[in-house]
Amino acid sequence: MPLMPKRVKYRQSQRGSRKGMSMSGNTLAFGEYGLRAMERIWITNIQIEACRVAMTRAMKRHGQLWIRIFPDKSYSKKPLEVRMGKGKGAIEGWVAVVRPGRILFEVDGVTEAEALECLRLAATKLPIRTTLVRRGLSL
Repeated sequence: MPLMPKRVKYRQSQRGSRKGMSMSGNTLAFGEYGLRAMERIWITNIQIEACRVAMTRAMKRHGQLWIRIFPDKSYSKKPLEVRMGKGKGAIEGWVAVVRPGRILFEVDGVTEAEALECLRLAATKLPIRTTLVRRGLSL
């Protein structure tokens, strides 16, 4: 089942603003190693799930993984070859709004080499530049 909210007050949302830096979620809170976003983007629930699968396989289910983002924003899309007007399109999917500096994933309970490898694999699944961070310093 894809990542999405159980229920929302309004199904259709406006595009919103992505400017500025991440004010919250920009420090390691749970694990020893993390993956930080360096660009602003909407990350879809499918991309988050692909990262999760890659990381859990790389860690061989040892250690612990925290996903620090959640796709709680809906985006809509009108069908192909439909004329303008007639209202907003149907819900296409769910995204997490990510600004620069946001910690996306955290890992703990594995060796440094395993942690860096699984975070590197997750970074290859994402369409943005990321950096690896360790508690106390950047890598």
